[in-house]
Amino acid sequence: MNTISKVKYSLLFILAAFIVAGCGKKQDGGNMVALNGGIKGGGIFIANELENIRSLDPVGINDVVSHHVSHQIYDGLIDLDTNLQIVPMLSKRWEISPDGLTYTFYLRNDVTFHDNACFPDGKGRKFIAQDVVYSFTRVLDPRTGSLGFDFYKNYVEGAKEYNEEISKATSEKREPKLMEVSGYKALNDSTFQIKLKKSFAPFIYYMCQGFAYIVPKEAVDKYGKDYFQNPVGTGPFVFQNWTPDLEINLKRNPNYWDKDVHGNQIPYLEGVKFRFIKDLSQQLLEFKNGNLYESYRIPNELFKTIVNEDKTLTPEYSQFTVQRKTALSTQYYGFLITSKIFSDVRVRQAFNYAIDREKILKYVLNGSANDPAVYGMVPPVMPNYNAKQVKGYSFDLAKAKQLMIEAGYPGGAGFPEVTLNINEGGGRNTQIAEAIQDMLREIGVTVKLQLLQFAQHLDNIDAGRSDFYRLGWNADYPDPETFLNLFYGKNVPSNPKDVSPINSFRYVNPEYDALFEKAISTVDIAERNRLYEQAEQLAVNDAVCLFIYYDEDWRLVQSFVRGFALDPMHRVNMRFTWLDK
Repeated sequence: MNTISKVKYSLLFILAAFIVAGCGKKQDGGNMVALNGGIKGGGIFIANELENIRSLDPVGINDVVSHHVSHQIYDGLIDLDTNLQIVPMLSKRWEISPDGLTYTFYLRNDVTFHDNACFPDGKGRKFIAQDVVYSFTRVLDPRTGSLGFDFYKNYVEGAKEYNEEISKATSEKREPKLMEVSGYKALNDSTFQIKLKKSFAPFIYYMCQGFAYIVPKEAVDKYGKDYFQNPVGTGPFVFQNWTPDLEINLKRNPNYWDKDVHGNQIPYLEGVKFRFIKDLSQQLLEFKNGNLYESYRIPNELFKTIVNEDKTLTPEYSQFTVQRKTALSTQYYGFLITSKIFSDVRVRQAFNYAIDREKILKYVLNGSANDPAVYGMVPPVMPNYNAKQVKGYSFDLAKAKQLMIEAGYPGGAGFPEVTLNINEGGGRNTQIAEAIQDMLREIGVTVKLQLLQFAQHLDNIDAGRSDFYRLGWNADYPDPETFLNLFYGKNVPSNPKDVSPINSFRYVNPEYDALFEKAISTVDIAERNRLYEQAEQLAVNDAVCLFIYYDEDWRLVQSFVRGFALDPMHRVNMRFTWLDK
């Protein structure tokens, strides 16, 4: 989603934009009604995404864009608010046993699925605990290919056994002997229980993931392999249609179970339209012309023309509203620890000291990022975690040169040329890489840049074919584990020829692993975070990667938009969005 390019617009494009604008205004022109609390109901919110959507089936949601759309269609048992605090959804309340092995969820009894042809007479039926069992079991079925299985497999009782039996039965073309997951139980229609085989403190956050959305079996049975584009949920909006690469339309769920503090039934909007304009400059033009109600990301090369140094909008854009949110996201360059070139920790440390992160933020990113990554992998915005306790790397050219001498490369003499792999399509990615190329030249290191398509880039990293590579990590949930799991040695395959998609550094430190394992099984938050800090400091001292900056999200919205808020994890919730027009 970092694509930045300059586009020249033809008369045809301008005419098309005018037509789209007219359609949008027609959709919002009527049906606006006054609600309690000074809120207005009605209208269609027009959003944009910079990448194509992959799936609207929870088992297939593994990207930010699909989650943005699906979050409006589905509910989970619980959710995260804009402050990343857990809030009840389909579950009214929940209990966790003292040993951390049993999670019991007490469900709402006033929820129905969307009206859909998959139900008798097209009328959505009542949601019950068995729907949770069904939805969570689908995640473990190897035939769905859900990445959610990777989250559950090591913790949910019977998860691995079920997955392996279904896989074996499928290959042998027979009926499976195991039809249920022992760790999932519907105690009655309104009570669902999960049993774990070992304690894992962040497990509750797994219930907030896209793969944990609840679906009805009837819809999956009816639509089969096409369910991903015929979604049925319990969420605030109902799926209408999807034109690939163009738009997705959702309409208000008139039977949604939730109300606001004023007694208004939500959502307020008549519907939501997601468009898919992939070029940032084009997106900005559409936004300025009123054809979008939000503009996701600001082109790096235009940032200073839009945002003043004091973070306010320039006069040209002052009629809009800017949203700025520090992200739970860290941008870094990874080292393949097992490669000959980066096996020496002194070389990796030298690279870290040679980078002037402040200069990159000021002159390359034009102030659009949050902070230089002078601590560790976990961003300082992580709730309940003192990331600044971890001592990272600040610019120190003399120290970098001394470390290269100690490693046997005085002035870089004898050090081989390094290839830095970055993905195509991200203007600021290339600009940062060129800056780092220049900075490493100061310690005698020659860096060659190689641009790859993103899919190939990731494949090379996972397979251990990239010694030095650009990557970033966005939090899956607000716990340090989602970042520190990247350094966990047991995520590295024993066979070096196998892919290593999580710990792509192939970093193994038994001391780190012991602290990490103790942390994730510790229920007390303060003690768990103390252990996390100790573990992270080890990985930072070992210079597992080259930390660059902690990210920040910038978004422009139309002045009449209310209740549309970012959170640090790029989540979008339209339940309380309304239009003051």
